[in-house]
Amino acid sequence: MLIAVTGTTGLVGGALCPFLASQSYKIRKLVRKSTGAPYEKVWDPYAEKLDAAVLEGADAVVHLAGENIAGRWSKKKKAAIRESRVKSACLLAETMAKMSTPPRTFVCASAIGFYGERGEQMVNEESTVGSGFLPELCKAWEDACKPASIAGIRVVNLRIGVIMSSKGGALAKMLTPFKLCLGGVVGSGKQYWSWIALDDILGAIQHVLATPALKGPVNLVSPNACDNRSFTKTLGKVLHRPTIFPLPAFVAKLVLGEMAEGLLLMSTRVEPRRLLESGYPFRHAELESALKSTLGK
Repeated sequence: MLIAVTGTTGLVGGALCPFLASQSYKIRKLVRKSTGAPYEKVWDPYAEKLDAAVLEGADAVVHLAGENIAGRWSKKKKAAIRESRVKSACLLAETMAKMSTPPRTFVCASAIGFYGERGEQMVNEESTVGSGFLPELCKAWEDACKPASIAGIRVVNLRIGVIMSSKGGALAKMLTPFKLCLGGVVGSGKQYWSWIALDDILGAIQHVLATPALKGPVNLVSPNACDNRSFTKTLGKVLHRPTIFPLPAFVAKLVLGEMAEGLLLMSTRVEPRRLLESGYPFRHAELESALKSTLGK
């Protein structure tokens, strides 16, 4: 299969391309600035420029591009986060919908932020959208894919959880304070974090590409979400460090603003029902295993 991939310099995209290539997939990278490599094709989602020829011959498109969500969520930052995701997904979907022979599958990133604050409630792909910036963003992001779905293209929206990787994302930012013995519980510690190992992100995307029956939202999370207190203790155990310095909720909000509420303090307990029902074999279903693998412990 020939797979066109966006966001190839990001945490997931940067790992996905060599992984799929190792599984005998052919890769075509959609980039904003080409290095001249024959497998690269240029597009500009911000200027809404995408030549349909760029997608010709592709069996599937995996769309992972988007503004980094980390940082204080100012009005300008939130607009950039939303525009980069919604506009690019819409551009790809509308372009494919107009093609005489479009890719058969459109896999577009989304996030478990779709569900919003849920406390201890377990949610799955059938659960309703939450309220607030992240749920509204994810809903618009997924809705932007509808032109492709209407055109008969199989659309899969990957609702991705907290990625366990030492190379980027939330875990990478936690490692320094934890290694310095400054790690601890965030807020009450009761909020659920639905996590997934980077290896399982890659494996799940390959599984989605190879499973025609999967369509619509698919939660990319481990079957074993845990609360922040358990997460903190497990990370400390793997690193052989104490976890005695809590980060109170008011300090997190003071330092990070709205992002703290949307990412660190929000409780979202998610079940990967569709992955499990379709037979995906998780490489790391347990947090300790995932952390040891990614940290080389």
